[in-house]
Amino acid sequence: DCVMLAVSGGSDSMALMQLFAGYARRAFPSLRLVAATVDHGLRKEATAEARFVADAAAQLGIEHRTLAWEGTKPATGLMEAAREARHRLLAQAAREAGSDLVLVAHTMDDQAETVAMRSMRGPGGRGSAGISDATFYDGAIWFARPLLGKRRAELREALVLGGVSWVDDPSNEDVRYERVRVRAELRDEDVEAACVAAGAAAERRAVLGEAAADLIARFASMPMPGLIRIEPAMLAAPDRNAAIYALRILLATAGGQAHLPDEARAAEAFVALAQGRARLTLSGTVAERSKSGVYLYRENRNLPARGDTFAIWDGRYRVTLPNNAGTAIGQPNRDTVETRLEGAPDDVPLRLARSAVARLPAVWRGEECLGLAGAVEGTTCEPVVSPWARYLPSFDVAPARAVSMLIGARLVSEPPFVG
Repeated sequence: DCVMLAVSGGSDSMALMQLFAGYARRAFPSLRLVAATVDHGLRKEATAEARFVADAAAQLGIEHRTLAWEGTKPATGLMEAAREARHRLLAQAAREAGSDLVLVAHTMDDQAETVAMRSMRGPGGRGSAGISDATFYDGAIWFARPLLGKRRAELREALVLGGVSWVDDPSNEDVRYERVRVRAELRDEDVEAACVAAGAAAERRAVLGEAAADLIARFASMPMPGLIRIEPAMLAAPDRNAAIYALRILLATAGGQAHLPDEARAAEAFVALAQGRARLTLSGTVAERSKSGVYLYRENRNLPARGDTFAIWDGRYRVTLPNNAGTAIGQPNRDTVETRLEGAPDDVPLRLARSAVARLPAVWRGEECLGLAGAVEGTTCEPVVSPWARYLPSFDVAPARAVSMLIGARLVSEPPFVG
């Protein structure tokens, strides 16, 4: 077994490495630990900082890897791009090391800053839950945050007492960044209050998610690939908030959206469908009411152009192509659609089934459509739960699992840790 530690050299991550190394020696003496430092290529000091971490890791008997973010850096959105690169590099390194668990050193201070920044964009909502104690990344790797209940000052005090040094990243003092400005304004009591509020919001979000998951399991089905059916009973469920949340999740999934539709607009759609409105569009999804229920399928807008470089096609499917060149992924042609409809269930309106199949990924060679992805030899086609395809916070595991079972996606693995 192996656990990877993300260690930048700052005080939080150095404390994480010191504390977890001691814990592992006592509780899991055979556990292999690997520390990883990401060099974003943005500061000349980063190479020396990675060496500093490597030396500290060696003193603890921990392996070390330096992961370089290579290539051209974006002119805008640099912090977000760096975050994406960091997660990608750490996940790749974890897989190569044989680990499905990466420990990162977020603290109460990080939690309070995150909650404060999100509250500036609007109070309440899903974001008020802050940072989750763990996140399932890219359907494969858990990122866990064991220090989320600790203050940075507390960790630094422990490092000083232990004679352990750390490096300070000057960007943490750069007021051009929103997080730095927010950090400077937070008082100790603000941090405590924000973390208490985040914990309560996370609990509410998890409870709502469990209720929505139950509704999805009871009232949603997938009679055809790309076509979700909701039984009318869900629109009359006693827990209206959970039913609206379930609808938001299913709309985003059918439409390949990384974010759920706006709550107010989804509530309006819910009422309209419950009152018998025949058709509406939201979150890239067409919702049509019929006698047998509400059908959801991808609208015929903004679908990807034909190509061969998709990690996730249209936000809905992981598709792999044969190694030989010359194939691409795109929408199917008419003949391919009609062939697939030959196996359509009798209780599904043919027009809706045709619309759903026409938005599925197909394999092309030149101007020839070879068939639907997954049905062509050498290809695979795996549905994904669009809102959580990349990042799944631990408080959203219940609804993500319910949708995974509904659409036949890869099930979320159990976290490889307790607490």
